[in-house]
Amino acid sequence: MKSLTYAAVLAGSLAYVGAAAAQVAVFATNPQGSLGYRTGIAVAKTVTAKADGVTGRPQPMGGSTTYIPIVNRGEVGFGFSNGLETYFAYNGTGTFEGRAQSNLRMVGRMFPLRTGIVARADLGATSIHDLKKLEGKRITSKYTSLSIIEIFIKGALANGNTDYSKFKKVPVSGFAKGMFALGEGKTDISWISLGSGAGRKVNTQLRSSGGFVYLDMDTSPAATKRFSDIMPAAKIVLESNTKMPGIKKPTNIVEIDYVLFTHKGMDNELVYKVTKALATNKAHLAKSMGAFNRLKPETFAEPDMAPYHPGALKAIKELGLKIGS
Repeated sequence: MKSLTYAAVLAGSLAYVGAAAAQVAVFATNPQGSLGYRTGIAVAKTVTAKADGVTGRPQPMGGSTTYIPIVNRGEVGFGFSNGLETYFAYNGTGTFEGRAQSNLRMVGRMFPLRTGIVARADLGATSIHDLKKLEGKRITSKYTSLSIIEIFIKGALANGNTDYSKFKKVPVSGFAKGMFALGEGKTDISWISLGSGAGRKVNTQLRSSGGFVYLDMDTSPAATKRFSDIMPAAKIVLESNTKMPGIKKPTNIVEIDYVLFTHKGMDNELVYKVTKALATNKAHLAKSMGAFNRLKPETFAEPDMAPYHPGALKAIKELGLKIGS
């Protein structure tokens, strides 16, 4: 009996030690229903399955503008954002003017994010230049928890040779709110990430009016320059998948890196394990989220919006990956 009791106590002690030794990686994301949240779920699943002794957990928050400072302070381990906002945050420019988040450290590229400006299909607009005909219509603005989206819209409007002053602004609190404002009839023009859960819901809400349509961007040198002057970290690409909501025909939309970052105080070994798991398991990531099919593992470390964390650098060098484009 004594030996059985001892064995039970020992087993319990070992289980406790094992649990105590496990590391948890928390990933701040945009709200539930967003592409950012789906990214967090996919990453957490892969980290849990492929990083030895690490459990990944997505943590939905208001938006990256809100949680970037939280990660910078070390209150959450990891976060996602587009490359332009990450660059602004680290350098204290753009939407983070005078508020440099200098503790941010890069982990790597998740995938090229495809996104764009959309309008209700029943308005008859298909080209970015059709915005001229829509001047005076309602357009989402402000995006208090993800202010970079207003910069994106400004870039698209410039591409079509117009600007915010020609439209009726509809302030929204976050990215998802801006998408749902379109579906709820509160606005006529908004910004939607290609293939996002929220975007699919909006398209369904607008079914009776034909859904929404991505406006075909102008790829001429002059229009591209107007766009790039506002959005230097983005490019215009052709999207041909007409099964995607809003893509009625091959359409030029916006592509920008979606990246993972951490803070300089994060444990080196944990960042190493997370980086290696993500850089070497594209297939596992893509099972949870199709956007990861666009990930090219050899370019995982190309984005250089901030310095790389030492733990990430260890994994990147081990894998023989090039740092920077």
